[in-house]
Amino acid sequence: MATVFDVADHILKECGGELPAMKLQKLVYYSQAWSLVWDDKPLFDEVIQAWANGPVVRALYARHRLNYSATRTMFENGNHENLTQDERETIDAVIGYYGQKSSQWLSDLTHMEDPWINARKGLDPGERSERAITHTAMADYYSGLRPQ
Repeated sequence: MATVFDVADHILKECGGELPAMKLQKLVYYSQAWSLVWDDKPLFDEVIQAWANGPVVRALYARHRLNYSATRTMFENGNHENLTQDERETIDAVIGYYGQKSSQWLSDLTHMEDPWINARKGLDPGERSERAITHTAMADYYSGLRPQ
């Protein structure tokens, strides 16, 4: 199975090698969510947490921490060639739909969707959290949607 770093490497490669870190996190999240729906399997094993600013993979955050932008060199252990053709197609479809949106737009969108909302139930808006957004929560929610 690919890692979150493989997915990040592919996203960054397709998006010119650099993205705002928050945008990368959201594109990784949506890639995982839509893989669960379209491919019936996760792209990667790393947990997605429901942070105050939206879904975050802590392992990615540890690499881009304190940087506004994320670059491919931050994820040298990621290799987009570890992805299958189906996985690349899923990620590319996510980039095609969400890739032109701003980091803030993507963050705001996640704040309106059940997987993040439900994982943060009982928390104050800015409260820190390491609660997981489960594969089941993502698959159940996104299977009821279709990107426009």
